[in-house]
Amino acid sequence: MWTANNWQDYELIDTSDGERLEKWGKYILVRPDPQIIWHGVKKNKLWSRPDAAYRRSSSGGGAWNANKLPADWKISYEKLGLTFLIKPMGFKHTGLFPEQAVNWEWFSELIKNANRPIKVLNLFGYTGGATVAAAKAGASVCHVDAAKGMVAQAKENAALSGLSDAPIRYIVDDCKKFVERELRRGNRYDAVIMDPPSYGRGPSGEVWKLEENIDSLIALTVQVLSDKPLFFLVNSYTTGLSPSTMGYLLTLHLKSKLGGQVESDEIGLPVNETGAALPCGSSSRWWIE
Repeated sequence: MWTANNWQDYELIDTSDGERLEKWGKYILVRPDPQIIWHGVKKNKLWSRPDAAYRRSSSGGGAWNANKLPADWKISYEKLGLTFLIKPMGFKHTGLFPEQAVNWEWFSELIKNANRPIKVLNLFGYTGGATVAAAKAGASVCHVDAAKGMVAQAKENAALSGLSDAPIRYIVDDCKKFVERELRRGNRYDAVIMDPPSYGRGPSGEVWKLEENIDSLIALTVQVLSDKPLFFLVNSYTTGLSPSTMGYLLTLHLKSKLGGQVESDEIGLPVNETGAALPCGSSSRWWIE
């Protein structure tokens, strides 16, 4: 497992009974997590007095209760000099996936060591964690997400990280349609970061299921790579899509044609109370050194 071990402003304190006990800056949150199937080990006293807890409703959805939080606050990832705005929102989200720091560190080193200008395409860019990490490392970035509010928060995160004037393009669009247009326009990128959702609906109401669409999406997006590609990163939070499956796709579409290397694994966060690591998703990486 690739584990994000270098956080100072975030801490996964404990896990039990389908929930995480977390510290985001100075605030303690309790959030549900379907991976946490073990029970009866809530020993830490903070379980009983979080600043906010997200509780699911029997009728669907859920809400934050016992909420003692501000509307938003900042945390930093000091190793890379990044700062992010945390905003508790619907469906338990906070606007950041801290486990992705392990990928930020990986591609930041590739960008810094490339010794040439690097153009990065970040698809399904959400609130811009990968975007600001790539820009901080010196890349120019095209950030694409279909949600206007998420793109706005990505701009805020860039500003907080001292990147207001960095070469970042922010695009509110359907990612697949944007890639198709970039191909027609002849625009190319040296690296691609892709974090597609498990399930969703397209702009015309079409249903998106990651397992059914990821192969064709990767095949399409590979075509926007430049003549000197650097890396291609795919993230997944779909439990039915294993790291090995994603690795096979990158081998099929990239390594078999361009050479390079492919690695795939779970990504996770260390749990301070137990010393174990919580699996939080999967990543597959292709790169050329």
